[in-house]
Amino acid sequence: MSNNNSSIVSKIWAFCNTLRDDGVGYGDYLEQLTYMLFLKMADEYSKPPHNRKMPIPKEFAWNTLTSKSGDELERHYNKLLRTLAKEKGILGQIFIKSQNKIQDPAKLYKLIALINAEEWVLMGVKDKGDIYEGLLEKNAEDTKSGAGQYFTPRALIKAMVECLRPEPKKTITDPACGTGGFFLAAYDWITENQELDKEGKKFLKYNTFFGNEIVAGTRRLALMNLFLHNIGDIDSDNFISPNDALIAAPTATYDYILANPPFGKKSSMTFTNEDGEQEKEDLTYNRQDFWVTTSNKQLNFVQHIKSMLKTTGYAAVVLPDNVLFEGGAGETVRKKLMETTDLHTILRLPTGIFYANGVKANVLFFDGKPSAKKPWTKEVWFYDYRTNIHHTQKKNPLKLEDLKDFIKLYNPKNRNKRKETWSEVSTGSTSPEGKWRKFTYEEIIARDKTSLDITWLKDKSLADLDNLPDPDVLANEIVENLEAGLESFRAIINSLNKK
Repeated sequence: MSNNNSSIVSKIWAFCNTLRDDGVGYGDYLEQLTYMLFLKMADEYSKPPHNRKMPIPKEFAWNTLTSKSGDELERHYNKLLRTLAKEKGILGQIFIKSQNKIQDPAKLYKLIALINAEEWVLMGVKDKGDIYEGLLEKNAEDTKSGAGQYFTPRALIKAMVECLRPEPKKTITDPACGTGGFFLAAYDWITENQELDKEGKKFLKYNTFFGNEIVAGTRRLALMNLFLHNIGDIDSDNFISPNDALIAAPTATYDYILANPPFGKKSSMTFTNEDGEQEKEDLTYNRQDFWVTTSNKQLNFVQHIKSMLKTTGYAAVVLPDNVLFEGGAGETVRKKLMETTDLHTILRLPTGIFYANGVKANVLFFDGKPSAKKPWTKEVWFYDYRTNIHHTQKKNPLKLEDLKDFIKLYNPKNRNKRKETWSEVSTGSTSPEGKWRKFTYEEIIARDKTSLDITWLKDKSLADLDNLPDPDVLANEIVENLEAGLESFRAIINSLNKK
C-alpha cells in the first residue's frame, strides 16, 4: 500500500476511536463507511467525464447528505438506508438490512465530511481497492468482534493463487468467500500476468467470480470490495449468493476453487425453544452427491468443493488439521478425495498467522478428474512450513516472501519436474532443506485411518534450549494450543450429550 493510501486509511480509521466511546464497534463503523463510499462513488460516476446514469434516486443522492446536519441529517440518513435496501442489483444488496449505528448527528456529519474530502473514482482501481482492503484488515485485527474469521492472511492467499495461476475466461468460485480476498488476488494475478483482449476484460469483470457468504454484514463488505476493484458495476447482478452453499448440490461447476471455509467443526442453526430460550442444533446435510453424511462442517465443505469442481478444474483449500486425521467420516472423505481427484500437494501452515487463535491449518491442492476405476492420486507432496516456524500477528506476520520457497518447489509451470529436498540427514534442519517430501498413495493408504497428518522434521526447540523462540511467541503458542485443546473437549462434550 502506498504512503498516501496508508495515510487515508489511518485518517478514516482514527475517527473510529471517537465513535467507540459511543458504543460503535469496528464492524459497525466499517458498515457505515461502506454505505457512504458507495454513495460518494456513485455521485462521482454521475458527473463528467463519466456521466453515467446511476440507479440511486435523486432524493437520496450523495449531495442530500452533505447539505444537511443535526437531527435533519440523522432522519434523512435513516430513511435513505431503509429505501435503498429495497433497490435491485448490487445497490440493494449492499444496503439490505442496513441500520444507522451512529446516533450522534455531529459525528455522522463528520464522517460524511471525511468521505467527501476524497475523490475516490479518480484514484486508480488498485489504490481505492487497497484503501478498502486496509480498512478490512484493521477490522480483522479486532479479535473481540470475531471479524478475523472472515479475513484470510493476504500473503497466504497470494501464494495459493500463484500456485494455481488462473487463466483468462475461466470461472473462479469460493463457497465461503468472506470479504472476497481470494477473488481480488485472482483478479490481480490475471490482470498482471495474462494478456487480455476486450472480450477477456469483459469476462473478467462480469463472468469470472461467483461465491457464497451467509453472514449479511460480511457479504456487504465483499460486494463493496469487488466493486472497488472494478469487478461488476453498481447496477449489475451481484456475484455473491446469501444462501448456505452446503444446503444443496451445486447447479454449476467451476474451473478454479479457492477457499478458506469457516473455522469450527460443526454447522449449526439457532432456534428458539418452547421456553423462549435460544438453542443451537447441529446441521447434517443429506446430499446424494456427498460420500458420507456428517455434521462436521469442514468435511462437508471438502465434499461440496469436490462436487463444484470441473473434471478439468483446480482447487486450493485451507483446512484445519482435524480433516487430515479424524476417523470415521474423515477417513472416508480422505480416501474418496484421493480416489476421485489428484490430491497432489499439502502445505502445512504454522500457528500465529490467523486472527483466530489456536488454529492449526493446511492448504490442500487437488485437481478435478473424470470417473475412473483406479485412484487418481499417485503421490502427495508435503511442504512443512510449521515445524520450527514462529509467526505472530504483530511482531512477525506472515509475508509472501516467507512462502516463496514453497511456490518455487511447488513448480506451478510444470509439477511433473518436482524434486524432494528431504533426506535422512535433513530432518533436523531449520532451513528450507528437508521441508519438501513426497509420500506415495500406497504409503498413505497403509497409515492408520489413512491419516494425512504427517510430520518428519525435528522440533529444534525441544532438543536445544538455545533455540527457544522469544517469550511472547512462546506465550502465544501456549494460548493457541490451550484454545485448540478446549475446542476438542467441547466437541467431545457435544458428542456425549447426544448419546
